[in-house]
Amino acid sequence: MLVLAIDTSTPAVTAGVVSLSAPSPDAESPGTESPGTESPGTESPGTESPGTVETLAVRVTVNPRAHAEVLTPHVLECLAEAGLTPAELNAVVVGVGPGPYTGLRVGMATGAAFGDALGVPVYGVCSLDAIAAAVPTTQSLLVVTDARRREIYWARYDGGVRVEGPAVNSAGDVDPSPSTLIAGSASHVDFFDLPVDPAETPSPAGLVTVAAREILAGSVPAPLEPLYLRRPDAKTLAERGK
Repeated sequence: MLVLAIDTSTPAVTAGVVSLSAPSPDAESPGTESPGTESPGTESPGTESPGTVETLAVRVTVNPRAHAEVLTPHVLECLAEAGLTPAELNAVVVGVGPGPYTGLRVGMATGAAFGDALGVPVYGVCSLDAIAAAVPTTQSLLVVTDARRREIYWARYDGGVRVEGPAVNSAGDVDPSPSTLIAGSASHVDFFDLPVDPAETPSPAGLVTVAAREILAGSVPAPLEPLYLRRPDAKTLAERGK
């Protein structure tokens, strides 16, 4: 199956095309484990092999103000590099955060638009799960990303399964223990005295890995629901008058 993967939950504007195939009956679990996809905001299930994931093309631009400008060109460039037309896609996977309101909605709206135009399902996954899925470890893993306002979005994983979060707190309020490894935003992992895995942002392979079981099973995806975890920075006119 051919899957378009999109994430704009961080300053990185990410798009990619990924090939997903079902695992053979006797396949062993791969090094990249899936945190699962029951719901982007809930505890994730086990870590059996979700299938074979191969990245065919990827584009990443790190610019928190360029989500709307570069995302669709990234998608089209990935399709061209992979030698595919949009009509050949079988599914779309979108990171639903947690992330800032403005950037997050660009990726979700774009993914939904592609899915609607092509008549293919669109699966939303927790973006922190996608980062964790790219870390080949069974250790207790802490994943952090920038939430602005001197805060972080975070979640904790044990053996590839999300056991805490997603949540938003100041870094000083997040206990690093019992985690023995950390991944995520390069500007924020150093707040914790833990070994650092190089996975910084959700990758197309990580996004598809998280949704792989649902995609391969042909499950009807749940409606896309953003994980903002707090109100947007911008206020309405009514709110400003209070």
